[in-house]
Amino acid sequence: MSIEFEAERRLGGFRYGAGLAAKNELVVLFGHSGAGKSLTLQFISGLMRPDRGRIAIAGETVFDSAGGINLPPQQRRTGYVVQELALFDHLSVAENVAFGMPRERDRRDRVAELLGLLDLAGFEARRPRTLSGGQRQRVALARALAREAPVLLLDEPFSALDDTLRNGMRRELLRLRSELGLTILFVTHDLREAHFLADRVAVFDAGRILQDGSREEVFRRPATRRVAELTGVANILEGRVAGFEQGHPVVEVGGVALRCAPPVGRIPRTGDVVDLAIRAERVVLRRGAEGGDQPNQFIAVTAEQFAFGSTHTLRLEPAGAGPSVEVELAARPYEVLQGAARREWLVELPPGDLHVMPRDVD
Repeated sequence: MSIEFEAERRLGGFRYGAGLAAKNELVVLFGHSGAGKSLTLQFISGLMRPDRGRIAIAGETVFDSAGGINLPPQQRRTGYVVQELALFDHLSVAENVAFGMPRERDRRDRVAELLGLLDLAGFEARRPRTLSGGQRQRVALARALAREAPVLLLDEPFSALDDTLRNGMRRELLRLRSELGLTILFVTHDLREAHFLADRVAVFDAGRILQDGSREEVFRRPATRRVAELTGVANILEGRVAGFEQGHPVVEVGGVALRCAPPVGRIPRTGDVVDLAIRAERVVLRRGAEGGDQPNQFIAVTAEQFAFGSTHTLRLEPAGAGPSVEVELAARPYEVLQGAARREWLVELPPGDLHVMPRDVD
């Protein structure tokens, strides 16, 4: 099933203008709070009306400002789950799920089917307040699915859960997407959640989509410095294009020449000032001079390091020529490399992971 969306809306000093399309995939709407992600779901669901635009769900136009079409929420084929869930405490689990179903259906069989699908069989008579957080989330999903909607709109539905429950619900969502063939738009500002769930990522900022592409493309090849900042790229380096080697730009940064991946989109010219992006987990550390015949290597020393769960972050300063960089290591490589005791490193920025971003692109 598909969704086509294009909308504009002015809300005081905030201007929204974005468009996207999705078909049988999970698209993460990613960005900071207030960027326009939740507005997108409200426009699609019919809870808010754009000033201009067109929205089609499963081939049916549900909003068209030029044609005067604006179907109410109950006539749009969407299931909507918000962070607050909005379950009815005076109703049972079964009654909550049935609340969103067309009256002409055999509700009892459909409710049983959905509760079985979400591992809630036997909970039919329970009230929401007697359930755990994860169980309430599954009830909300069952109610959203009860309308047999081809498009599921999820607005940070797992943010109130602890890490264990959140991970379980993410896996549950991927299972449902696979089994039911849903198109899902999922709002989050959690970078790990976006990595885990997304087929595609649309990066929002100030009411606009700055980049819309596959998870790999967006996170490893951001279109601009702003996208790199929003998606957690720790290493954004300013440099000048010194030339090209077999289609690979060579950029001078901090006194060293760095060979980069072939550019995506506009090709910079020799002499251009550009930004380079490389994620902290893609930087390679070597002990001493081992492997010192690879491109993009320089000596650096540890300035600071931090532990976060099972990962370690090192901030390195060049011992001579080279840029300052941040490196992220999993626990095992950190131990093997003796990260706690070692001060000097041979740093390698693999050319395939070093992405060029033109400075004058917004």
